[in-house]
Formats: sequence, structure tokens, C-alpha cells
Amino acid sequence: MKPRHLAAVLLLGCASAFAADKVPLPSSQELAKLYSEDQADRSGGPGAKIDWNAVSLRDEQRELRVKQLLAAGPLGGGEAYYHAAMVLQHASEPDDYLLAHDLCVIAISKGEPKAKWLAAASLDRYLISIARPQRYGTQFRGTNNHPPRLAPIDPTVSDTLRQELDVPTLAEAKLKEADMVKFFEKAQANKTTR
Repeated sequence: MKPRHLAAVLLLGCASAFAADKVPLPSSQELAKLYSEDQADRSGGPGAKIDWNAVSLRDEQRELRVKQLLAAGPLGGGEAYYHAAMVLQHASEPDDYLLAHDLCVIAISKGEPKAKWLAAASLDRYLISIARPQRYGTQFRGTNNHPPRLAPIDPTVSDTLRQELDVPTLAEAKLKEADMVKFFEKAQANKTTR
């Protein structure tokens, strides 16, 4: 093969490989759908009645499908990895939270800025699930009878780290906690006056 032809073949091969990286994979489209469904299940708004048992069943189905897509090969661009991570963030097992965190790292490396906060949140969930304090202050815990409170936080993590991951400062998280407590108490008071 002549050098000129070889150069053309190599150039076409590189261009094809580059273009293939930019074309959304079918899994990317499916992950976008799974992500939308995941978010829709949680978008009832303040005071909305959500059937968490039904959501949990749908979550399990979505989590299984995300794992199948992961096993089949690359998911595509950063947004696809972010979508997969968000679905796994709503799982119930520590390994799923850790996998969500790993997927966020990949999403960030592929240029997805939304994955920064989720990387922190999924790590916090993982740590809480193994009985360790969260690092970033993204997770609140409450029950039907107790208002949401910040789960214990590792005091050695700085607000600088939080801000690098698009996480509110600890002071902002505590303000959010206070707002959530007020909302909870108001809702409880409304229940007793009915």
C-alpha cells in the first residue's frame, strides 16, 4: 500500500473511532428513560403521598436493568454514566451506592458536571450504610414520627471539598435541616388539628 493510501486509511479509521464516541449508544437512550422514570417516582412535591413500596419495586427493576447494561459494555458519554449512577443511588445495598459513586467518577471524567454532587451523595450513602459518618453532608435521616436530620458527618471534611463537588457548605446543610424540621413540625401540627 502506498504511504498516501495508508495515511488516508489511518485518518478515516481515526475519524470513525472519534465519531463513534460521539454517537449515543442505544443504552444511553435507555438510561435516559430509566433516569426519567426514577426521578418521576420521586417528584411528588412537598407533602405528596408517594407509595414507597411501589417505588421500591420499580427501583429494583431499574437497578437490575442498569447492571445488565453495564455488563453488556460501555454506556456512552458522561450523561449516560450519570443517569446510571442516579438509578443506583436509589438502591438499598452498600455495593450499589459504591458502584453509583464509581459511575459518577467516570461521568465526571467524561465531562458531566451534574455527577459531581452525585459523587459526594453516593459516597455519603455508602458510608452511612456501613455505619460510618458521611463526609459531605448530603444525607438526611428521618421517620414518619421524627423530622429529617443530617446524618452524622465526618468533621475533618472541609467546605472547600464540598464546594469542589457542588455540595452546599455545612452551614447551608444545617439551614436546610432547620427548614426540613420546620416543615415536618408544621405538617405534624396540621395532622393533629384535623
